[in-house]
Amino acid sequence: MKCIGLLGGMSWESTLEYYRIINETVKRKLGETHSAECLVYSVDFDPLEGMQHREAWGEIAALLSDRAVRLKAAGAEILVPCTNTMHRVAEEIEAKSGLDLLHIADVTAAAIRGRGLHRVGLLGTRFTMEEDFYTGRLERSGISVAIPTESRREDVHRVIYRELCLGRIEERSRRLFLDVIGELVADGAQGVVLGCTEIPLLVKQEHSAVPLFDTTAIHARAAVEWALGP
Repeated sequence: MKCIGLLGGMSWESTLEYYRIINETVKRKLGETHSAECLVYSVDFDPLEGMQHREAWGEIAALLSDRAVRLKAAGAEILVPCTNTMHRVAEEIEAKSGLDLLHIADVTAAAIRGRGLHRVGLLGTRFTMEEDFYTGRLERSGISVAIPTESRREDVHRVIYRELCLGRIEERSRRLFLDVIGELVADGAQGVVLGCTEIPLLVKQEHSAVPLFDTTAIHARAAVEWALGP
């Protein structure tokens, strides 16, 4: 088993889910008292959030690359950033850390193709929904992407930062997200990507009649496959 380096804290609410899902998956695959060989570097998200909204992506890349280097020095063999949005700087982190990085959009695209779908809606931070680093990666995998209207994108972004990253689960926000999912389906989406690692804390498959792609679970389980592979 390779040692998984989890670059977390963005936010820690979803990093907890990564740790749980990874260990549950290892136990299911190997049995009994098996658990994952992993290291977690959990950053302080507050200054990083400020950098995001200033669009200081170079500063973010430098900080996260430094933390990834520390994970490698501690023994991590593969790198899993526990976040969707910060994959905007994934290539820089991978290059500077010297660790192979498991990209969340790639494993999500594989899951979508595995369901035979070719058009999905995308929910996430406005960075994830609007910028090419994520939508472009899905589209280059042959998947068409629908995103919410501008006002809806602002609503989704606000709920993520002001509620979900703070551990607040509000029923009114769940209804909002389900309304947005309905609008994406009306726009031709055959399923919807929960493209922020906190969204599955609020919206689950049981709430939706169309397939939902929980990127936290998809990424975490793919990390185990990678760690246990040849």
